[in-house]
Amino acid sequence: MAGFEVLIKPSAAKELDSLPRKKDRQRIVDRIRRLAENPRPPGCQKLSGRNLYRIRQGVYRIVYSIEDERLVVLIVKVGHRKEVYRRAR
Repeated sequence: MAGFEVLIKPSAAKELDSLPRKKDRQRIVDRIRRLAENPRPPGCQKLSGRNLYRIRQGVYRIVYSIEDERLVVLIVKVGHRKEVYRRAR
């Protein structure tokens, strides 16, 4: 299986940079990097009503879309589980 290219929206990059703990940021970045190898890892879920997926990393969620034709994973939103699903597009 060919590797996927992982792109991060500028707004998601800002959300990632604004996380309070460096350790949490490092874990999330590692999880995002692994999406290049397998964009649908165990534990990922497709969000209902949208063409988006999410994976969990502790209390944080990574929301992303997958373009299989172009082999691209686009990170749309990164945030705390209470707030991440509001306006995730």
